[in-house]
Amino acid sequence: MDAAKPQDQEQERKASMETKAVKVFSSEEEADSSEEDAGEPVQNHRGWKAMPYVIGNETFEKLGTIGTISNMLVYLTTVYHMQSVSAATLLNVFSGTSNLATVAGAFVSDTYLGRYTTLAAATISSFIGMVILTLTAALHSLHPPSCNPKGGEQCQGPSGGQLAALLASFFFLIVGAGGIRPCNLAFGADQFDPRTADGRRGIASFFNWYYFTFTVAMMLSATVIIYLQSNVNWALGLAVPAALMGASCAVFFMGTRLYVRVHPEGSPFTSFAQVLVAAARKRRLPLPDTTSQLFDPPHRSKLVSKLAYTDQFTCLDKAAVLAPKDALCADGKTAVDPWRLCTVQQVEEVKCLARIIPVWSSGIVYFVVLTQLGTYTVLQAAQTDRRLGNSGFQIPQGSFVVFNMLTLTLWIPLYDRVLVPALRRVTGREGGISLLHRIGVGLVLSIVTMAVAAAVEHERRRRSAPMSCFWLVPQQVVAGFAEAFASIGQTEFYYRQFPENMRSVAGALYFLGFALASYASGLMVMVVHRTTGWLAQDLDEGRVDLFYLVTGAMAAVNLVYFLACARWYRFKKSDDDAAGAGDIHLHEKASANSAPV
Repeated sequence: MDAAKPQDQEQERKASMETKAVKVFSSEEEADSSEEDAGEPVQNHRGWKAMPYVIGNETFEKLGTIGTISNMLVYLTTVYHMQSVSAATLLNVFSGTSNLATVAGAFVSDTYLGRYTTLAAATISSFIGMVILTLTAALHSLHPPSCNPKGGEQCQGPSGGQLAALLASFFFLIVGAGGIRPCNLAFGADQFDPRTADGRRGIASFFNWYYFTFTVAMMLSATVIIYLQSNVNWALGLAVPAALMGASCAVFFMGTRLYVRVHPEGSPFTSFAQVLVAAARKRRLPLPDTTSQLFDPPHRSKLVSKLAYTDQFTCLDKAAVLAPKDALCADGKTAVDPWRLCTVQQVEEVKCLARIIPVWSSGIVYFVVLTQLGTYTVLQAAQTDRRLGNSGFQIPQGSFVVFNMLTLTLWIPLYDRVLVPALRRVTGREGGISLLHRIGVGLVLSIVTMAVAAAVEHERRRRSAPMSCFWLVPQQVVAGFAEAFASIGQTEFYYRQFPENMRSVAGALYFLGFALASYASGLMVMVVHRTTGWLAQDLDEGRVDLFYLVTGAMAAVNLVYFLACARWYRFKKSDDDAAGAGDIHLHEKASANSAPV
């Protein structure tokens, strides 16, 4: 009789595993009802009623900051009289720090403030930064005196106080970017109820509108605002974006009474640390023979789906092994010491991040390509004929990014409405191709972008007279196609592959890749300039075409690395999923009877 008890207990555990889904839903309902009884208000999702304020805030914010930053290289070299290499390095550091700050912003949002408060503070900070930047152009005491370098006049660089004012504006812009970038997408999605079909459709439509307004704002910034900065004066050209940033603040706060405010649920970074510490403390324990020996209490969250167990990174499973020293609370569902015993759900969330990191790291080199192209296209444009016919009008050298954005604006609806349905009929996949395929296509196009840019620069150097600026359009168009596949593919990939309570982290991870790419780009520029002299102040004396080829070779090696990572990757699956999110076949989606987020 005693010998049969362990076998009976093992059978009961297996039966418990098989009926887990039923228990999860019942435990969720009990937990939710208890929380509501405790006085937590029921969220009233206003959906599209809140969107004019959310999207209006984001549109004005992009109009206020994106155009200014894209033309900042011209400002630093013409108004502050910096050398092009020094200005490019400073902007790479600024861009990298802005994107790196998104990690801190995601942490503060998820742990302490929530997305609404974080966005409110960040929007105000960006407005202050734009006001200070405007003052550096409007007040003569805050920038070096004007000069005419083409006439042989020696230009004076910025003083310590002038540089401090410039860096102060950058500081407030960095704080603003750190809060806005990881939270704005997630905050917009918070306004829809993901438990209803209308809410899920609303979330999908919101993403479409988000990218549409992004590209429209980019085009307006790269044309109207940059024209004011380059052809009228910098004081007005910076005052207009500052005013738009002020409008962004006003529009955001006007919608306050309509917003759904999701309260912080605790930092996922703490949960990550607990899993790593617990697995390290139990590193000498043997792995269990079955998953039934892991600590897997009923899942009580209605927001976060229960992740299915995976057999990758099994060393992390030790964090969920019930050892003799592990004690549970009276309810039997909570560990007394969460730094020694974690749940299977916590472990699987860390595994999600561990699987994503290799794919994410391959995106860093792609961002390096975008960064280098954006910087040196501006310098290339300065040495081309930018006149439109005989009108005497010159296209601002910082405006060529508009061709990139125009390609995005025209291609995305065509891709979504024509190409995806056609591919869907062939492949049977919901998105036509998987997200990893989409990213891979973008990486291939990034290599083509560098090859085209090198060929155009080689042709520019070969000519004795300045060539037409429209020779720069093909590399921008190919870069736009690459971004439509790789950048948007990465954003959606992170959004779908992270657990729901880590969506701010997903947004931060995308911009963290940008941050590291900016630092790497700055380091690459310095090393190449000092060792080869290819990046001279006068492009005719340098070899930017060879620099482009080196960047393209790096992108080609990175593509091989990405293919290896993609082949190894496993898409996230919940307990009730037939397929991993982001790799859904139509018959599997129909059987699940649910719409994608």
